[in-house]
This record gives sequence, structure tokens and C-alpha cells, in this order.
Amino acid sequence: MVQMTDLNTTDIIDAIRLGCQSMGRMFDPEDDNLPYFRVIAHPEAYLGMPMPDHVPGRHINALLNAAEVAGIEVDEEVIDKHAAANYLSLSGPVALSLGRQDCKGALKTFHPHHIRETFHALYPLVQYRNSERAQSCAAACIDAVFEYFDLEGDWDYDRLEREHGLQCHRDGTFITGVARAIGPLVKYYRASGYGPALELAIALKEKALAEVFAEDGSYDAEVFGTHAHSTTCTLSSLAQLADLSGDAALLQRVKAFFDRGLWEMRDELGWSVENTRPADERSDEGEMNNTGDILETALILGRWGYSEYYHDAERILRCHMLPAQLRDISFVREPDNPEGIDRLTNVAARVRGCFGFPAPYGHQPIGNQRIRFNTDVVGGTVGSLCEALREVVRFEKSGHWVNLLFDRETPFVKIESPYTHPALRIWVKKPAPLFVRIPPWVDRGALQVVGLEKAPRCAKGYLVIAEPPVNRPIEIEFPLVLQEIALEHQARTIRTRLRGDAVEAMENFGADLTFFDPL
Repeated sequence: MVQMTDLNTTDIIDAIRLGCQSMGRMFDPEDDNLPYFRVIAHPEAYLGMPMPDHVPGRHINALLNAAEVAGIEVDEEVIDKHAAANYLSLSGPVALSLGRQDCKGALKTFHPHHIRETFHALYPLVQYRNSERAQSCAAACIDAVFEYFDLEGDWDYDRLEREHGLQCHRDGTFITGVARAIGPLVKYYRASGYGPALELAIALKEKALAEVFAEDGSYDAEVFGTHAHSTTCTLSSLAQLADLSGDAALLQRVKAFFDRGLWEMRDELGWSVENTRPADERSDEGEMNNTGDILETALILGRWGYSEYYHDAERILRCHMLPAQLRDISFVREPDNPEGIDRLTNVAARVRGCFGFPAPYGHQPIGNQRIRFNTDVVGGTVGSLCEALREVVRFEKSGHWVNLLFDRETPFVKIESPYTHPALRIWVKKPAPLFVRIPPWVDRGALQVVGLEKAPRCAKGYLVIAEPPVNRPIEIEFPLVLQEIALEHQARTIRTRLRGDAVEAMENFGADLTFFDPL
């Protein structure tokens, strides 16, 4: 199975749209319309237990951002169902993210892991819907974290169990727990201006730097935990806080881990392992949530002047994120369902557009007997694609910044990508300096620029055009060179041929459901 290779902005928007459609089909009418969590597509196809403390936040974040940045029409009934599920998780005996042990069960379980998802639901409900209920819930949840979490130590689990009858998950680390919430707290502060949200984010950041994220950028699985997504989402959280507060020192700590520790769980194309346990037969199994967080962190580093991270982001989008979306559902076999159980009904159509746990080469990693596309992963990945779409081209006081070489048209600029056209062409609509990122594999001496009266300067990975012509094309010509790279994974080396920053062919070891032509 060969999927997408040369991609443009319409493919990003289409991926966002398909993901949003899938998220709108994932409610269980037999369990109060709560959103399903588990998606198994092969060999048995079914939707698993709903999770009100984990899924709604991922989906509300993705859906309302998709409406803003990609113009996706969002069904308000879908938003209302997700919001109701999120409010349900906060309606227990204490204003923390509470879950259930079984379908239709009582809200008795508390895992700090899910606080991140709670705020991912609350901030867009404030930002895009001006919800007073969301503001009230956020304030109560922040108060509860300050009440029951010791910033010098850990949660007061004994008290939570004694006073509220909760069943607490005590086996995680700080990073697999509440540290994950730093980014959504930053987003909540941006949306609401609520000071305690920023106060909590900063307090959690200080603990993360003092105890976990070392200055040398190293990764220690015992300290971080082996759940890779918790590490990548905390990294992206710290980058968001640095971006909000203008904290260059914090961003340097983020950069140090990105450049060193992150390579314990990713490869050159942005694939990231689901779990950093020692290698086993599932070592090619990734998780698209991780990849999305790596992408978002790279975009922030790029915006701060490190253009090489935009190059990383472009490869991630072209070589892994967009190809890994489930589009061809012909392999999904519908189960026998004589009783008409919802979680067994129309599974193939409902899961189209999902993201999951792929290998770099395809949907079914070597050694995996089943293929998963969990619904939380869909929300996380679609949210990251929205951030990428925002960053393709940016207009600000300094001028027009073309950061990712995708087709894109805005009120200020039009771009034709070299991947879909004979050359990179740019039309400036509003007079201002133009900065165009040039990939590092381009031979600067052979680069041709047509449509300017004088040659542009090069600075920090960009062509700098001080006075671009208005409403006339600037053509920047360079070949999409062929490169062969080796992706070093725990159990195997995966040979890959690139054309520019897109995969032309990849070794797949005879796997089924692959993304690219075999190498």
C-alpha cells in the first residue's frame, strides 16, 4: 500500500478535516455519549472503553483550533458532548480529573496523568466559547492541585483516598503525571489571563528543571519514566512557557534536551517510540502524539531563530505525520454484531482519519499482531497539525516569514511549493521584507533567484529580500536532491531515500500496509 509522497498545504488541511470527522464519530450512545478511547482496527475491529478524563480534552483542543486555523466546520453537538464528558470527569468529590474502572462505573480513580487533558478541554472552551463554567472548573482544579500536590514532594494520595474515597495511581513519575499539564496551563493563561494558571505552570516548571531536565539535556528513564509521550509533551510544554514568558534560559534547556535526550526516543524523520523500555519485538511501534509534540517544539525553536528546527519540522510533516494517517480502510474487517452493539458498528468508516502507533514504514510495525488508532492520539496529532499550519508562513512586524515550503495563500502572501511546482514561487501582497527559509541540502552557489533587481542576502538559513516586488512572482530555483539516510532503530536499520525532504522510497522488510514504495 503506497500513500502520499509529495504533499502541500491542502493535504495538511485535508488531514485535519479527516481527523475531525473521525473525532465526531467516536461517542458511545450506550454510555452517556462519552467518547471512546481504544480503537483496534486489525485483526479484530472494535472501539474500546470511553474515558471521560482523557479523551475530551484532546478532541476539544483539536476541533476548535481546526475551526480557527483551517476553517473546518465543527458540529456544536460534538463540542457539547466532549464538554459534557470533561465536566463529568471534574464532577466527583474533588475537582481533579477523575476516571472510572469500567463502563458506566463511578468516578473513583485518580491519575495525575489526565490533568493535562482537562486543561486542554478548558482553555479552548474559554478562548473560543467564553464559557463561564469552564472558567469555574479551571479555578477549582488549580486550587485542588495546589491543595493536594506538594511541590517539594508528591501528591498526598493518602489524604485523597481517606477524604474522598479515591483509588489513586501511585506508580508514575512527576513527568508522567502533573508535569504534562504545563503547556495546557500556559494555553489557559493565554486564553483567560487567569494568574493562578501561570503561577502553577511556573511552579511545575521549576520542579521539572530542578529534578528532571538536566542542563546537559540527558535522558534518564528512571527519572522521566518510560512513557515517551509524557516526556515529549512536557518538553513541548516547557517550550510553550518559554515562548510566553520570553525565557531564553528555559528555551536553552528545552533545546539541550531536544538535541540530546530526545534522540533516545525518536529518529531523523520524527517517528518516536511509544515506550522506551529495552528493545523487544514491538520496538518499531511509534506514537503519533509524540511526533506531534516534537513537531510543536521544533516550530517554537524555529520561531526563536534556529532555522534548522524548521527543517526538522518539514521532514516530520512530509515523511511521517501526514503519510501515517489512516485513509485506506479496506483492511478493516467489520466484526459479527448480531446484537447491534455500538462499539462494533461501522468501525471502518468511523476510524477513517485516525492516527495511531505506526512504524516509519507503515501502519503495522514488524512483530505487532494488532493495529491500534486510539482516539486520544487523533486529537493530539490534529492539534499539532493546526500548529504547523499556523507556522507555514507568518506575517509580523519584521516582515513575511516563509518557514515551511508548502503551498499556502494568505491575505499577505502566496506560495507555490517546489514539491508541487517546477520551482518555489512567492507573491508578496503587502509591502514588507521577505524571509524565505532555504533547506540545508540546497547548494547555495547553484541557487537561482528570478524576479529581483538585486541578489538577496543569506542569513541564518533564510534568503533576506528587503524590498520584494508586490504582486509579482519571485522564483527561487533549486533541485530537490536525492539523499539516502539510515534510520537507526533498536532492532533494525531502515534504509530510506529522500527527494528533498520527502520520502521517495523506504525499506519495509516485507511489512503490509506500508506508506511508501519499497527500497
